[in-house]
Amino acid sequence: MDNLDFNIEKYLASGTKSIKDYILLVRTHLKSLILISLTILILTAAYAFIKKDLFVSTVSIKIVEQTQNVLENTPDYSNTTYLDRFIANEIGVIENIETREKVAIALIDSFNSINKPILFDVVKADEDSVKSGHKTVESLVAVLKSSVKAEQVGGTDVIEISAESHSPFEAALIANTYAQVYQRINLEINRSKLTSIRKFLEEQTQDKLAELRTAEDSLTKFQEKGRIVSLDVQTTGIIDQLSQLDAQKEATRIELATSNEVLRQYKYFLNKQDPQLVNYLQSQTSQAYINALQQQLAELQVNRDLALSINTTNVDISNKIKDYDQRINDLTLKLKNTINGIKANAFSSNPEQVRDLTQKLIEEEIKNNTLSVRLNQLQSVINKYEGNLKTLPKTTTELTQFQRKRESIQKIYSIVFDKYQEAVINELSQAGNAFIIGYGRIPEIPEKPNRTLIIFFGLLLGPIIGFGYILVKDYFDDTIKTPDDIEKNNVNFLSWVPYSKYNNNNNHDNEELLSLYNSDSPIAESFRAIKARISQTKTNGEFPKIILVTSPAENEGKTFVSLNLAGNFANAGKKTLLIDCDLRRPRVHSIMGVDKKPGISDFLKNSAKFEDIIRPTRTINLSFITAGRIQSNTAEMLESKIMLHFLKYIRDFFDVIVIDSAPIVAVIDTEILAKYVDGTILVVSADKTENQLMMDAVDLIKKGNIPFLGTVLNNFRYKSGYGYYFKYYYNYNSSDGKWKKKTKSK
Repeated sequence: MDNLDFNIEKYLASGTKSIKDYILLVRTHLKSLILISLTILILTAAYAFIKKDLFVSTVSIKIVEQTQNVLENTPDYSNTTYLDRFIANEIGVIENIETREKVAIALIDSFNSINKPILFDVVKADEDSVKSGHKTVESLVAVLKSSVKAEQVGGTDVIEISAESHSPFEAALIANTYAQVYQRINLEINRSKLTSIRKFLEEQTQDKLAELRTAEDSLTKFQEKGRIVSLDVQTTGIIDQLSQLDAQKEATRIELATSNEVLRQYKYFLNKQDPQLVNYLQSQTSQAYINALQQQLAELQVNRDLALSINTTNVDISNKIKDYDQRINDLTLKLKNTINGIKANAFSSNPEQVRDLTQKLIEEEIKNNTLSVRLNQLQSVINKYEGNLKTLPKTTTELTQFQRKRESIQKIYSIVFDKYQEAVINELSQAGNAFIIGYGRIPEIPEKPNRTLIIFFGLLLGPIIGFGYILVKDYFDDTIKTPDDIEKNNVNFLSWVPYSKYNNNNNHDNEELLSLYNSDSPIAESFRAIKARISQTKTNGEFPKIILVTSPAENEGKTFVSLNLAGNFANAGKKTLLIDCDLRRPRVHSIMGVDKKPGISDFLKNSAKFEDIIRPTRTINLSFITAGRIQSNTAEMLESKIMLHFLKYIRDFFDVIVIDSAPIVAVIDTEILAKYVDGTILVVSADKTENQLMMDAVDLIKKGNIPFLGTVLNNFRYKSGYGYYFKYYYNYNSSDGKWKKKTKSK
């Protein structure tokens, strides 16, 4: 075979086979097709009934929109692409190995608390593997990867987590545990920023508390030395105001540091989109007029706060406070109008996202400048009060420093503690964006296997695999199967011989001589056709008298054809002689039930006379000559003049001489004999003889200018496609002229 690469599409579309050919192909291999189909069906049915029930439980989780920072790009949840990417990120969190580890630990805890191993399958350890009864965390994590699946529901913001197990209870437990663990992780992620702020403020609160205790201890030790226990009222008032100012200064400093960080981020993001706009805004917000307004505003606010801090019952400061408020409102309004003008100029010809960020930047810039001015103003006022303290006696000054430090730290501690409490509330009030909208239920019926579908699949798959096997086998099978295979090679075709169990290698003349002893059989009819076609053929102007029968290789039925062809000629009244010239592996004597000696080889060696080697049969007109003793120089014997004279001699005594010779491709004997005969018949065996081997035999015949009568196809199962040639034979009863099926003869 020239090509061993099987291309099924090329094979089906090659045009060499019609639908009828494929039908015949299936009929020829019907047993194989049925056997393969039954095997596949039995295997699939066994798999369907052996496979354990697998239950699936599903949890539905809805992912809602997250609260975004102004510095981050606001997501468009109406955008399907963004939504799919967002949901994909959440699925990635669900399928993360750390998530599976947490789920595995939770499932093991449930296994231990429930203490009913019969309800578990995935968590339960394999037999004799773990004494605790459950899998290890590592092995359970590996199993969960294949038994749990998270998927987005059709373009929505809903994720379904499905868990499978051979236990319905465990399937629901795994699905619900997975959802709860993911929900906790989602909450931690959403609270992460607030948690970091809360932890920072908690640390600051602890630090300030420690500083406050240290300051109180220092003040107590100083007073215990007996130097001075208390201060006068005026000095105490100054210290109270200083501590108040120190607290305000520290709070302003912290707020200014926070504003600087926010402002830096605003400028960073805005600079990516419009660098010139950042420079413009910075120049506008730092105008002298704005700075003057901020300076006056900060001074009024500090003075107002100082006035409020003075707790004197004899002095009415309400009018003074109102005057401060009125002046502060007027300055605030002027500052606001100026800022609005800057915003109007900055917003022109800018996209909405840039305008929003610009507004935030302007507001934060003004706030930052105001905080800076306020910080400087507070420091100036503090310096004035510290100058007043320097006029006090040394001992009094030391006491004021201790008291001032304690009061300042106490007020700062109160501010930080309030902010810490606020951060705790914000953290606890922050919810996650994943909500369970449908818990997994214990399934009542298994999800897998679908036994009906599996068996149905087996019913379909069996014939498909069987047909594929037939196609592959046919593709790689280069043997001759039908008369068409012979004729398409432009080789003359005589007829075929139907398949029979007596066609080859049997040892009874009444079994292999079917044309004589079972003349009503299809085989006998086929030999009558061969005889008729030979009788109509002329070689060198005469009908062939000496006919050589050969084959490309051994065991293809040439002896069977020789016997029955000779018998058919004899049955037709022709005086016929059959000669076994296969001197290497003779068989005629075995079939006839006689000794092979003496035979043709003995005659050619001058060891026997002509009348000694020719033997009659119980059939009139049929005689045969056996091969005789096996010789080593068969080719020289057949090519001798004695053989040539022998064939010329016996032509006058017989009407037909059939010579059974050796395979023509195997040995040279047949090529030698073929030169002496009137015609050669090539016997090929269906489903056995390869096309190339047949063509090699035909080439040898034609190359030697040997008269070629044609090819006989032996062992052909004609019912698979050519039985209609014999339908008249099978169905016609000549006695009454009616169609009637006859009983086969053995």
